[in-house]
Amino acid sequence: MSQPARGLRPLAVAASASPAWPVRAALLAAAVLLGACTHRPPGGPATSALPTPSAGGPGVAPSPTRTKQEGVPPGIVSVTYADPQRMSDARQSPRESERARRAWLDALSLYLADRAAPLLAPDQRLDVRLTDIQRAGAFEPGRGGNAADVRIVRDIYPPRIDLEFTLRTDQGRVLRQGRRQLRDAMFMARGIPSAQDPLRYEKGLIDDWLTTELGRRPD
Repeated sequence: MSQPARGLRPLAVAASASPAWPVRAALLAAAVLLGACTHRPPGGPATSALPTPSAGGPGVAPSPTRTKQEGVPPGIVSVTYADPQRMSDARQSPRESERARRAWLDALSLYLADRAAPLLAPDQRLDVRLTDIQRAGAFEPGRGGNAADVRIVRDIYPPRIDLEFTLRTDQGRVLRQGRRQLRDAMFMARGIPSAQDPLRYEKGLIDDWLTTELGRRPD
């Protein structure tokens, strides 16, 4: 297995032929850290508000643990991500701590691995590098008080994910590779399950990409 490029944070192998590797990526450490809730500002559209704990403060989630998942095929998925501080979301959301940001990056990466693994043939491997992410929503300091510490989701703050990927056989033959920019300007008009999931819009982008790239929507 190749090693991730220097400067990237290796995350998860979702599944392999060895019984020691299957994992369940549905464990969302970020949910503990972000504590989603929903509210509607006066005269405005429905928004999602996500608290942002300060660095080292209470509410920081532990590292995600991995558990075996029944029925996961042996396709291997490896996910890495670039420096969180250099991502667009870090520039647009300076009030969010680095630990909070790494928590939801870990959760998204584990989700991608878990969703992609069943779509691969047993002899295939998918390597994904998340190069840039702007989550749906933004912090609005002008609100003042505690309201300045929550991520407000509006249609003017759409989610964006940039990634690089390589799909190969277990013998190393490249089947497909490239760079993709995942966008959805109509993200708030879509019916997305798990309305209380703080990463629901980003997960929607991931599911759409997997459907387009691999020809089948994750179950």
